[in-house]
Order: sequence, then structure tokens, then C-alpha cells
Amino acid sequence: MVPERLRHATGGHLRGGPVFAGAVAEDLDLALLEPDDDWLTRLPYEYTRRDITLTTLGEARWFRTPMFVKPPRDKSLTACVYADGSRLPGDEHHAADTPVLVSEIVTFLVEYRLFVLDGTVHAASRYATHGRLDPAPLDVCLHRADVLNFAAGLLGTCGDSLPSAVVVDVGLASDADRGTEHWAVVEANMAWFSTSYAADPDRVLDVVLRAAGPRDRLAPRDLAFIRLHTAAV
Repeated sequence: MVPERLRHATGGHLRGGPVFAGAVAEDLDLALLEPDDDWLTRLPYEYTRRDITLTTLGEARWFRTPMFVKPPRDKSLTACVYADGSRLPGDEHHAADTPVLVSEIVTFLVEYRLFVLDGTVHAASRYATHGRLDPAPLDVCLHRADVLNFAAGLLGTCGDSLPSAVVVDVGLASDADRGTEHWAVVEANMAWFSTSYAADPDRVLDVVLRAAGPRDRLAPRDLAFIRLHTAAV
């Protein structure tokens, strides 16, 4: 519930989790920008390099092959590799109609977080190597040029399918069977609910302020990305 001193306040912004956002966004008249749940599934294969399906937790429980499963937007389910669908949780805290993204298993050697503003990378940071937390500013990273080149191609081709302020994670993946490496999109996330790691905090703030600000300042192109389900969270 919104504290009385904040109720009906105007001109504010938000940074926090989906549950908190769902409780306060309507009263504070905030427009919260989110990528579409199926954004990853609609990307050209050259940017994902793996098959990805948007389904429900109930349907995924019937899958009988190893798979990587994650919710498209929140952290209601642990994102990890499951041996098969029978290993997915099935209790009152994980409803069968919960949306999940199911993908082929990919090994990412290194992963980077990009804070995107108006279709360009505004701030960035490495956040993991070999699946372990390892933050570092992009400017000191070996793959800086490769990351920015891959991001430029992705955003130039698919940027219109994202909010004007958003987070996109990308990584260098390894194909052990072929002995090759390639860049791929990991996921897209709400900027107002994403850790900045070692990215420039001032430039991250630019993206967060756009991603969760007053509804009356919303750009027309972002109307399709407003968080409309606040009351249901």
C-alpha cells in the first residue's frame, strides 16, 4: 500500500521490484515500461542462436527434455536448467498459468548488461563470466567493441520492438559440439528492476527515469509498453 504522504503525488519515478511496483504505480500515476513477454521468441535466429518458446508453467511441466526455464519479467521462479518439466515447481506459489520462457541450453562464457535509451547503448557493464558474478565496466573489458557492434546490429534491426528505455543482456556463447563461439541475446528486462552492476550510475539513472516516470510524460511510441497489469500483481 502507498504511504499516505505519497498517495496521489505527481512527478515521481520508481525503482524497485514488480510487487512493489504493482502496489504503488497506479496511485502514483506512473507509466512503467516493459519489454513484451515474447520479445525473445520473435527475434531473428541470428540474435538468439537457440530455440525459445513462450508457454505456461503448466505446459512446461509436460516437457521431457533438459531445458532452461525463466519467467519473462519477474523472479517468481528460479531461472535455471531443469532436467525436464517434472522438476519444475508445482505448488500454490507457482500457478499453472504463470508465463515462462523455455529455451535450449546455452553456455555463456561472458555476459553483459546494456542499459538502452532511444535505441542506443547508454550505459553498460559486464556482470558474469562462466555463469559467476563478475562485474566490470564495459570500457575495461576485452570484448567492448564486439559487444557494442552486436548491440548496434540488434538495436538497428529490432530496436522498434523494445521500449525507449530498457535493459538488454547479451553474451558470448560457446557451442561445445562445434567448437565455435557466437554472440547472442540473453534476455530483455525492465530498467526499473535491473541491477546496474559496474555501469555508470548516472547514465543508468537516465534510463531508469525514462522507464518508470509520470504517465503524462510518456512518449507516444512507448504506449504499447506500459505496464497495464499493476492491479493483478
